[in-house]
Amino acid sequence: MAKYTPHELADQLKEGLLSFPVTAFTADLQVDEESYRRHLNWQARQGVAGLFAAGGTGEGFSLSPEENALVARMAVEEAGDVVPVLGSAGGATYLAVANARAAQAAGCEGLLLLPPYLTECDQLGLEAHVDAVCSAVDIGVIVYNRANAIYRADTVSRLAAKHENFIGFKDATGDIEAVTRVVATAGDRLFYLGGLPTAETFALPMLQLGMSTYSSAMYNFVPEFALEFYADVRRQDRVAVTEKLNRFVLPYLEIRDRMKGYGVSIVKGGLKAVGRDAGPVRPPLQDMTAQDIQDLSDLIDAAGIRPAEAPALASA
Repeated sequence: MAKYTPHELADQLKEGLLSFPVTAFTADLQVDEESYRRHLNWQARQGVAGLFAAGGTGEGFSLSPEENALVARMAVEEAGDVVPVLGSAGGATYLAVANARAAQAAGCEGLLLLPPYLTECDQLGLEAHVDAVCSAVDIGVIVYNRANAIYRADTVSRLAAKHENFIGFKDATGDIEAVTRVVATAGDRLFYLGGLPTAETFALPMLQLGMSTYSSAMYNFVPEFALEFYADVRRQDRVAVTEKLNRFVLPYLEIRDRMKGYGVSIVKGGLKAVGRDAGPVRPPLQDMTAQDIQDLSDLIDAAGIRPAEAPALASA
């Protein structure tokens, strides 16, 4: 039984930072339940407004349906009494429906609906995709606007009118005109969150469009810094935001951009750098090199943001 109605969940999520925890894997790429539970326990108690299990940072795209359900259930068990936990639903429509139902059965308060797998699709197809998932569950549904799932304002409006449990719009396009149309059309009926890679980079300008929150990947390994950055954004303290961008975020992006797919790998690299190893990434992603991890560890120290009780990484 959900603790929040869909609209109560939206009210909770829009007023705080959101985290997408990594999924821990063993050396042979199996889900590492012990490490994952330990990571969730730490993440839930740092002050975020919601945790999204098996999302992009959690490599949900590489999980089997059974693993997706397991990850969602563990997240609820470890963190659900502290913070709302949401699952994810991806793949073809039938698989997204199955993932959504599994998330609800696991006790998730809501879910993020990822783009359907591979194929290009237009508005009627996207509308049918969201319609099927929203109709299959009672919990809140947030659509992810990216890749092959770009929702027009009129599509979003029709879905919001039809489904009370359609509660949110997450954008990873940065298309200001298109996002403005969605926000202006749907208004307060939905809440809006930023989902561009390393969302801190875009957080202040996106706030002006109505996105009061965003998904922070770096919260996984430097939670105090991520929360301080978010507080600066919400205060619209441009000086403080700029200082933190220059001190850590922009140099972090330079390391992230060394290799395709590092947007996820660098988060696990960051966890290794602060002594909270969550294992490797699954193919087709590739792990950071030892030198890249060392450079990230050195940056964390230079920025003065190493988490309390986190040991420094030995030099490579």
